[in-house]
Amino acid sequence: MILTGEQHWVCPNCPATAVTAGADNRFHPCPGLAGLLAPMVLEGVRARVRAVLREDYVSGEDVRYDGDGRPVTSVVTERDDGQDCAVFAPTARVTRG
Repeated sequence: MILTGEQHWVCPNCPATAVTAGADNRFHPCPGLAGLLAPMVLEGVRARVRAVLREDYVSGEDVRYDGDGRPVTSVVTERDDGQDCAVFAPTARVTRG
């Protein structure tokens, strides 16, 4: 018999919580980050989850926008033992002319 424990997930930016069986990570559309798809962290782990706004010009690329209309490049999770990053890579468009 293989036993798997429950994992309790929380979001440091909103009241969202989740429970999973096993080590699956959870993402959710976070109202605290203007609706961006953001990771949840294990309950009891000190972490900061933040959106990184795009600082360069958006010209002819399909980029991810938050709910406030700002272009976002990534969501970074910072913990005492390191960090993770979910990147929203831009997509170029080709037109025939």
